[in-house]
Amino acid sequence: MDLLELQVVTFAAAAEAIESVRRQVFQEEQGVSAELDFDGLDDGATQIIACWNGKPVGTARIRALNERLAKVERVAVLQSFRGLGIGQALMHKAIEHLICENIAEVKVNAQIQVKNFYERLGFWQQGEPFYEADIPHVEMRKSLAA
Repeated sequence: MDLLELQVVTFAAAAEAIESVRRQVFQEEQGVSAELDFDGLDDGATQIIACWNGKPVGTARIRALNERLAKVERVAVLQSFRGLGIGQALMHKAIEHLICENIAEVKVNAQIQVKNFYERLGFWQQGEPFYEADIPHVEMRKSLAA
């Protein structure tokens, strides 16, 4: 994956790239409303942008929920770049960042269709499935404590 570059950025620094990827994945592909996707929490969150040969192809958002727990959300990879390990690289970068921030646990609200992806990364299901943006999800968690 020599062509892949990951950067931890602020929303302000990469808003155009983040908005483009999320618009294509969530709004156009999955039918999520722009208002739900862009919920006003981006400016206060840490963002990760994945670029393939200089082109923005993936993104993820990290929010601290308290001093011990963070949430990785808005994980998106453009359809034509899936299967190349970009989603996995985004999650590894997010986890690495959270470990450096001394966060003990991370959670995701995973779409049911990608639950296995998160299980392979060491996440476990917590609770029952629920709907978010009319898409079935399940909360998943992973301990980052040594």
